Amino acid sequence: MQDAGVLLRIAYEAMKELDIDVVEVLSRCNISEEVLNDKNLRTPNHAQAHFWKVLEDVTKDPNIGISLSKRMPVFTGQVLQYLFLSSPTFGTGWERATKYFRLISDAASVSIKTEGDVARLSVNLDGVTEDANRHLNDCLIIGMFKFCQHVTDGEFKAKKIAFAHPHPENLAAYTSVFTCPLEFSAADNYIYFDANLLDRPSSHAEPELFALHEQLASRKIAKLELQDIVDKVRRVIAQQLESGVVTLESVATELDMKPRMLRAKLADIEYNFNQILADFRCELSKKLLANTDESIDQIVYLTGFSEPSTFYRAFKRWVQMTPIEYRRSKRVGN
Repeated sequence: MQDAGVLLRIAYEAMKELDIDVVEVLSRCNISEEVLNDKNLRTPNHAQAHFWKVLEDVTKDPNIGISLSKRMPVFTGQVLQYLFLSSPTFGTGWERATKYFRLISDAASVSIKTEGDVARLSVNLDGVTEDANRHLNDCLIIGMFKFCQHVTDGEFKAKKIAFAHPHPENLAAYTSVFTCPLEFSAADNYIYFDANLLDRPSSHAEPELFALHEQLASRKIAKLELQDIVDKVRRVIAQQLESGVVTLESVATELDMKPRMLRAKLADIEYNFNQILADFRCELSKKLLANTDESIDQIVYLTGFSEPSTFYRAFKRWVQMTPIEYRRSKRVGN
């Protein structure tokens, strides 16, 4: 599961606002500042736990999720914002957001439920550890709250906020942001608000633009679904590699797909099977050489090569170093 790179860029801007040592944080998270400019960037969701642990460690702030989100710019400039603004009503905007929320994160989902005169916005997180969850919950809820205020020109008011994580030791950080009642250890993360607001007309409503924005969102979702194929291919390669026989045909069979269809799906997103296989072998080889004491013969086996000479030639082509030189370079000073 992955998150949109825009989330990291927003966090980066907030870190600078707070004078946090961004070089230290990014270095410890193995992120380069250059990659933040990639508009197609998506980051692995499992890295959230490490990111928040590093951030709390660097800042010594037990409520860093709240501190950071207070300085985060409003989530703007993305197709979901344009869908909201061009939607006929605030409620219609949320209907579309729930459909396309994967553009923001594979691990988060949102839904709206109305009970009488109260509407409830649910924010569900999947597969995030409890420690990361607390900071991420805080960040998402405050980010959602600010976004709702933005697209309603400040009319949005919360009746109650509920967090899935336990009651914090110090409530002051939360009451500095919210004046409404707060609940903790809830079944999910919720924002309760006046249901009448769902019918609020958008001051920027434009039917033709709304249709165009929805088409764009649909295309982006379709591209993500195709990208899922690459992830599935990599998982099968990992399973089959030790056998030494990994082919387009063997992977397609495992995925219950015809080889021609798999080749076409990969071509649609400008990938080819041989490159995915080579990249996987390269990454695995570098990891084994740098982080283990496995013999070269064992690494040859684990990466699916038939003999050492073939492995040596491939590795030299990938890294411009022999395996021995690469291992030595990674251990200098350790």
